[in-house]
Amino acid sequence: MESNLSCPTCGCEHVYPDGSLWICPECGNEWSQDAANDAAGAAEGQGDIRDANGNVLADGDTVTVIKDLKIKGSSQAVKGGTKVKNIRLIDGTDGHNIACKIAGFGAMNLKSEFVKKS
Repeated sequence: MESNLSCPTCGCEHVYPDGSLWICPECGNEWSQDAANDAAGAAEGQGDIRDANGNVLADGDTVTVIKDLKIKGSSQAVKGGTKVKNIRLIDGTDGHNIACKIAGFGAMNLKSEFVKKS
């Protein structure tokens, strides 16, 4: 039995396998082995920030903007194909998880889904 597996419903750590299912003795929840493996894999890689192509990003990487991005409060837009050097990964609560400086625009935050690793 995996020691870090817990119930997805109540969070109980005393789950046990029964055939192809995992069972929680506290709430009675049952789920498949495949779902348990997917959850364990997601827990291991949850800190990874990936670009639009699925590549893992790191601090200091250079990325390219893949589409025109409107800037809130401005009539300008960051054009697709703009290279952004020396990015910093942040834990943005609004979905913006890249902090950077773009020439001509200054400091701003970007979403990783709109960039690709260069």
